[in-house]
Amino acid sequence: FPPGLCETGPVPPLAQTLQGYLQALEPLLPPDELAHTRRMVHEFGRPGGLGSQLQKRLDIRAKNTKNWITDWWVQCSYLENREPLAVHSNPAISLPRRDFNDWRSQLVGKYGSCAVLLSITLLTVTVVWSCPRGQLPVEQLRGRPLCMELYPLMFSSCRVPGPKHDSIAHYGRSRRSPTHITVVRNYQFFQLEVYNSDGSRMTESQIHSQLFRIRSQSWKTDKEPMGILTSEHRHTWGAAYNRLLRDKINRESVRAIETGLFSLCLDSPVMRISDEKYASRKAAQVLHGGGTFSNSGNRWFDKTLQFVVGEDGSWGLLYEQATTEGVQVATLLHHILEYCEKPDPKRAPLIPLPMPKKLYFYIDKEIKRDIELAKQNLDILINDLDVKVFNFKTFGKELPKRNKLSPNAFIQVALQLSYYRVHNEMCPSCDIASQRMFRGGRTEYIRSPTKEALAFVLAFDDASVSREVKLQLLREAVEAYVALTDLALKGCGIDRHLLGLKLQAIEQGLSIPKIFMDTGYGYATHWKLRTGQVPANTDSVMCFGPLVPDGYAVCYNPQADHVHFSVTAFNCCEETNAETLAQTVQKTLCDLQELLEPTV
Repeated sequence: FPPGLCETGPVPPLAQTLQGYLQALEPLLPPDELAHTRRMVHEFGRPGGLGSQLQKRLDIRAKNTKNWITDWWVQCSYLENREPLAVHSNPAISLPRRDFNDWRSQLVGKYGSCAVLLSITLLTVTVVWSCPRGQLPVEQLRGRPLCMELYPLMFSSCRVPGPKHDSIAHYGRSRRSPTHITVVRNYQFFQLEVYNSDGSRMTESQIHSQLFRIRSQSWKTDKEPMGILTSEHRHTWGAAYNRLLRDKINRESVRAIETGLFSLCLDSPVMRISDEKYASRKAAQVLHGGGTFSNSGNRWFDKTLQFVVGEDGSWGLLYEQATTEGVQVATLLHHILEYCEKPDPKRAPLIPLPMPKKLYFYIDKEIKRDIELAKQNLDILINDLDVKVFNFKTFGKELPKRNKLSPNAFIQVALQLSYYRVHNEMCPSCDIASQRMFRGGRTEYIRSPTKEALAFVLAFDDASVSREVKLQLLREAVEAYVALTDLALKGCGIDRHLLGLKLQAIEQGLSIPKIFMDTGYGYATHWKLRTGQVPANTDSVMCFGPLVPDGYAVCYNPQADHVHFSVTAFNCCEETNAETLAQTVQKTLCDLQELLEPTV
């Protein structure tokens, strides 16, 4: 691990976390409920009380584990979560459309074609796996080294369903590391060896010919889209998975998919209604495949990395987050896009290539019933999700920078104001902070609603409040968010600590502490606004589903003079509407620009 990297993240002081928790509740709860919660928190945190006892056990855990919270966090938030991975969990990154519009260019085009994409990604795999353990070039954040251990785990890994909880299987860097990927087209899966017999990676021209072979074997759509099964509720898929693996042919095919370096999904074109809606459809296509009559059968949602390339030039990446995080995926994509413009200097060796191996499945009546049910459920879920992607072109991160404001904090305050304008209330909302400054660290929540943000939101549309006062309140709201970000980056956020205290009590066989049974805690963790900044050097946008049925998910990628946004909401909730929130965000940003730099 890099020199200077903290071996394990700190367990924050109990009093600090409880104080931060109460402060986070102030803009959300009415005074009587807040007073009730405050009494429970004080009882939990009194000297010698239950909180102090649990804190001592967490301190011991921190001394004896690589990271005191990460394993618990992954287990609790991902592996024990029974909701479908499609929409609810797996994020998608939609990339700028490539300059091709037919199947030949999809496979063999000069820039961004599948052959170029695979060649570059294989180069990345080779670099990552060839580095001695712990010697990858170290990334930094604010001058501090970051943990790099997730990078090798991105490849040849897969989530495995179980009846009560899932598990993660890692096959890379074993004695016989996998040398193949999975390619799926028209719902048919193929095992494609991507290394030559001498251990060298295949060249672009070799990949060209192999992809043509796969296309020639997959002209017709398979009647039974096996990949749809992976979109089911995890309990349902876990039971179907066990039935599927009773047959030897099925076991071998599933094993090939799970062990592959990554998957490549060759999609048919996205239906184009209008240019305005194309960006949203393109993002939705990567996220869930567009439905069972479109490309959803080309996904294996358990797979850690799935590259998606459409015949119309649409492309992106879908990933499973129990194994990796958005920042690592964005870094991988940055390298891919950077090398897309460079020709591959490698010459193809004069050796015959083995035929890509088609993966077959034996489907009995039970499995056929499982597939039909999964198709129905996925189509219902997809039809329920509203996706709105837009490029805000009026300004980018340079505007807040010119006014000495943090761009991310500025956008977060804008989102708080936008939500308030639509719903006339503040809501529990979260942003994500990295914990990679610590060994094995993953993420922490930053709670966006603050009393400073509330004061600004209440004043902004009040005509009786002067511009000077509004400006001051905006700066205070932005600074409050920056302070919370700094705390989270130091390992002193509140949500992972609260989770650790709760799980520590459960591990000791104690009743769940009353502080976690309180209605205030239930409301504060009902995340109606899930947000995420995934800064990238390209015009890409991340997309994911809301955390709760009556919530939104908003992701953004700020560039110098524009910002890419995605907004999602569920149609089944009458109170939420992705289009309405998206329009309000755009108006709010323009209003804030006028506040900072008046035109008159």
